Amino acid sequence: MDAKKAQRVAALYHLWREDLYFDEETRRELTGLAESPEEVFDRFYADLEFGTAGLRGVLGAGSNRMNVYVVRRVTQALSDTIKRCGPEACARGVVIAYDCRHFSDVFAEETARVLAANGIRSYVFDALRPTPELSFAVRKLNTMAGVMVTASHNPQEHNGYKVYWEDGSQVGAQKADEILRYMSERDSWRIDVPAPGSWESWRTLLGADMDESYMQAVEKTLVQPELIRERGHDLSIVYSPLHGTGNVPVRRMLAWVGFSQVHVVPEQELPDGSFPTVRVPNPEDPGAFAMALDLAKSREADIVLISDPDADRLGLAVRDAEGVYRGFTGNQIGILLMTYLIRQKRALGHLEEDAVVVKTVASTDLAEPIARQAGVEVRNVHVGFKFIGEQIMDMETTGRGHFLLGFEESLGYLAGTYARDKDAVGAAVLLSEAALYYKCVEKKSLWEVLQELHEQYGYYDDTQRSITLTGINGRQTMEEIMRIMRSSTLRSLAGYTIERVEDYKARISRDLPAGTQEEITLPEADVLRFSLQGGGFVMVRPSGTEPKIKFYYSLKSAGEDPRLRERVEEAFLAPVRHLLGE
Repeated sequence: MDAKKAQRVAALYHLWREDLYFDEETRRELTGLAESPEEVFDRFYADLEFGTAGLRGVLGAGSNRMNVYVVRRVTQALSDTIKRCGPEACARGVVIAYDCRHFSDVFAEETARVLAANGIRSYVFDALRPTPELSFAVRKLNTMAGVMVTASHNPQEHNGYKVYWEDGSQVGAQKADEILRYMSERDSWRIDVPAPGSWESWRTLLGADMDESYMQAVEKTLVQPELIRERGHDLSIVYSPLHGTGNVPVRRMLAWVGFSQVHVVPEQELPDGSFPTVRVPNPEDPGAFAMALDLAKSREADIVLISDPDADRLGLAVRDAEGVYRGFTGNQIGILLMTYLIRQKRALGHLEEDAVVVKTVASTDLAEPIARQAGVEVRNVHVGFKFIGEQIMDMETTGRGHFLLGFEESLGYLAGTYARDKDAVGAAVLLSEAALYYKCVEKKSLWEVLQELHEQYGYYDDTQRSITLTGINGRQTMEEIMRIMRSSTLRSLAGYTIERVEDYKARISRDLPAGTQEEITLPEADVLRFSLQGGGFVMVRPSGTEPKIKFYYSLKSAGEDPRLRERVEEAFLAPVRHLLGE
């Protein structure tokens, strides 16, 4: 063990066990770890890292865990950042929302208390609310910032703290660095907070009025609301919030616009931070659909919708013409939404000439040929929905382009500019509208629509694989994997020719056949992308929010090939297989 780290661990472990600032339960938990030096080391060898998405980690006592004291520390740094902007910024205040996870409500209240101690007003939702409504409320109330207490789709042991800035997007790199600097400069863990009964005048509760404003904004993204009002009863929908926050807003939104045949999975209806019926509360996990599919089969439902705990991600399964339920990837959902919006808005004369679709560099290349044929621009940005939000702001500021849709392969979509983050509530009603239109007007399911797109533009096998690498050793392993990948001399993968290598950390794009290179204009990021001749790519990046390294595959072929990804992956991972425990 590094001597400096060992000294840090020993000092912090003693402080957190002995200082009466830390509550009795925290001190008791840490005392119980005295015979587990590896666990103590993992809890204190570093502070929980604040990145561009905020904080996210395992619940528990320690500087490298999510707890009240870490929440106070990051909120003090956020307060320092806001105060530096002046008295007007403090008066504008901060919106706070929270989801169903363990201690989310406690962390939200602690956030408001620390803000009050710094003379900063807060607007706190009176119960669970989805992440996109937090983003909407920041813009609606013109606050200086927002805080969402959630760990999104992470396992039940986790919680998190996402920070938003005045435009409704998650904080950018510059503001994130400023918050991190204030956290790092603080030499004490003691953050004084006001006693109960002395600070509540600094807090305003948000409720039904904000909900209604949010739903009205979501409703404006629909293309054919009159079709839903007339025929909404003809679409049978099964929905599961996976024990999360989406239960109320998704059901209310679907009913609001006119969908009356909505069947909720009863075992997964009520909020429960333990998520007892799923391995992980992630709609990307096929296992999360099991109960919803059982209910759908019994009712012969047309579509199945599943949202994650904070209701910003949405999964989809569809009943095809033979009665088989087909699961969709985030890329496929994004393509369906994009195609539906383009075609229906054009038919109604509502598609702007300079319409723009924004997607991440990890999302399918199938978007380009579809959009190109329709005369719609596609912009590619870094992974993370805040970069899509930045593009919306750029269009509004410069007047160049009209935002049509933003999507990322990890089940995130936004149609409309009412928010600056992905929205499962908005996606649920828009997907339901699309399913209703194709069922009632074109007499086909969303699955048949997708197959027609593949037949016209080619089959794209779009998949992602995540490998968990925890602790300090995991972080070092990810760094070594990225180093090896960057030094790779690969020029082909299982028959695909690599045309371009894009290193977003070095911000260099190399054209392999031409032997030339050019600068990448996007900001620096630890991402390596290999573009394939004729369309498609493979890509690798460490996750910014989880202890995982992620591998992405977008592979174009003449038809469906079940072993295509397997062959490409085997060749791509060969140089680092020994580091992946395989």
